[in-house]
Amino acid sequence: MSPESNKKEINPLGIVIGGSVSKGLKVKLDRSTESERIAVGSYIVVNGDFQRIFGMITDIELDTLASLNPIKPTSSFSAAVLEGTAFFSILTVTPMLILDPDTQETQPNRGIPNHFATVRLAEKDDISIIFGEEDREHLSIGEPMEMEDFDVVLDLRSTVERSSGVFGKSGTGKTFLVRQLLAGFVKGNIAGNLIFDMHNEYGWTGRDHERSRDVKGLKQLYGSQVVVLTLDQESSNRRKVPTDGTINISYSEIEPEDIEILSETLNLTEVGKQLPYRLQRVYGKKWLGIFLDLDNNGIKELVNELNENESTVQALKRRLEGLKRFEFLSESGGNKAVQSIMNYLDKGFSVVLEFGKYGRQELAYILVANLLSRRVFDTYIKRTEKSVDVSDSTNPLVITIEEAHKFLSPTLAPQTIFGTIAREGRKYGVTLLVVDQRPSGIDEEIISQIGTKLVCFLDNEKDIDAVLSGISGKSQLKNVLSRLGSVQQALLVGHALPMPIVVKTKEYGTPESYLRLASSSNPTEFKEKWNDKIDDLFS
Repeated sequence: MSPESNKKEINPLGIVIGGSVSKGLKVKLDRSTESERIAVGSYIVVNGDFQRIFGMITDIELDTLASLNPIKPTSSFSAAVLEGTAFFSILTVTPMLILDPDTQETQPNRGIPNHFATVRLAEKDDISIIFGEEDREHLSIGEPMEMEDFDVVLDLRSTVERSSGVFGKSGTGKTFLVRQLLAGFVKGNIAGNLIFDMHNEYGWTGRDHERSRDVKGLKQLYGSQVVVLTLDQESSNRRKVPTDGTINISYSEIEPEDIEILSETLNLTEVGKQLPYRLQRVYGKKWLGIFLDLDNNGIKELVNELNENESTVQALKRRLEGLKRFEFLSESGGNKAVQSIMNYLDKGFSVVLEFGKYGRQELAYILVANLLSRRVFDTYIKRTEKSVDVSDSTNPLVITIEEAHKFLSPTLAPQTIFGTIAREGRKYGVTLLVVDQRPSGIDEEIISQIGTKLVCFLDNEKDIDAVLSGISGKSQLKNVLSRLGSVQQALLVGHALPMPIVVKTKEYGTPESYLRLASSSNPTEFKEKWNDKIDDLFS
């Protein structure tokens, strides 16, 4: 293919006048293009002599050749003459990918074009080459900014290979993004799902608070493919939500490790964190139930046996007595929750565990999510180690947790199973989907291990810095992220995407959105089904 055939002069934007690989390209805007119509986050194509370069506009500035002695136009005619000559606009463009014109394959950008290379806005055909099209393993997640009726797709297989995250302030639409991601995993049978549903949003139904309406959950979309379990059957009954079972946990299933990760919530001292291990050596597997039932005389005997300060033992008992408020806990009422969950996962079901009223109680959420995840992860480790052939190993599992900073703070990350999964889980086929509005509260090492990030609006400088940790071109993307709209816009970046992109995220909660997520991913078949639906409604 000749260099001339590589050039496409549709919608000329400007020419390259300088720049570098590290700081980006400087593009002088063509005088025929109004700078007010150009937005940070838009995609451009640089037509080099031998390659096509894809990049993102990360900054826009006004410049002038007369900066020391400004010229004030005296008429619209003089303003038109000066615009683009003495006064002009400069775009900063971050190059991201190059396209080989012969093979049509993309690869990371490692160079810059020559001076005066022409630049244009990216078009639908360009985005299609980079991101591909929707199918069972690729989920349409939104439309590129300033480019309607065209989809950016997310590679779901690549997404579950490493841990992923959805971040954003409350009310920015991150819950809708999570619903669509989970729907893509279930629909394409990409991975097993264990979802700790803190606010009862993903099982049977959820709530669109902005529009004051209920929206369908995974169970309504996928029926028997999804199992909804609950810790609070009364809450499910009040909300008229059908469930597939109730999870109960016995005190004997709680181990000292499960108490240690509650140290911040319970305000335990270092001695208090180690005391449950000593109690287990004294009382065995039923240590917690026995300890909570001790009277004052029993405490005194225990203090003498352990040679421990009585106030330390009493303080731990007072803090752990809060567990008695949880009706899903009892001395002998466990129903082998881990075994039940594993049975569902092994049969190909996705499991949503609703917390009911306990979702508002941090102690309950952290205890249950960590306890169950640790045992499930242990099962996956054992199965992987027993597998002689990789193809014999268990299907991938994605564990979804909300308020992730409560599990993955710098002090807790080394103790919780979620820190271990973020660092090592993919070796055993287990990854996380973390949902959080305070990414700065997550341990820096952990957040840098998150492979794919879907980031909605954040206005805190620390949160923006944290969420971009470990990402190439952080300084340029920071400028883009800080200028996102507050609702239904997201920066997609990471392992499952060929390059970062800003999108207007897909609508969730309309009949069309349900049909799109629940039906075949074939666009033609989807349109036929949608038209049939319209005919049924309005014939």
